[in-house]
Amino acid sequence: MSYQIARRFERVPLSLEVVWEGLGGRHKARTVDVSLGGCFVDTIGHVAVGENVNFRAHLPTGEWTDWQGEVVYEMWPTGFGMKFTALSEGGRKALAELIDTHRKQTADWQEMVAA
Repeated sequence: MSYQIARRFERVPLSLEVVWEGLGGRHKARTVDVSLGGCFVDTIGHVAVGENVNFRAHLPTGEWTDWQGEVVYEMWPTGFGMKFTALSEGGRKALAELIDTHRKQTADWQEMVAA
């Protein structure tokens, strides 16, 4: 079974500035997509499958939120997919609102284009 099929949460295309830190050091990067369960990170930094990483994500509100996760797969030099292992209640709420806002904007745009 592929990882795509195994996902519990829908991912939405969303680019957020992040700073992540793993065994190979600290790196600046961007997300490609996010969900309440994880994200894909566009980076040239190396990670190992199973490695734990710490993140600081810059939200469109200007706030930063902290995430912790585990690397599920790596596609070097493109980036890696991770699942969240620790999100604060505030971080989870902010992420859920961000995903919901993105979905609404996408639906509004699709409706406008179809009209």
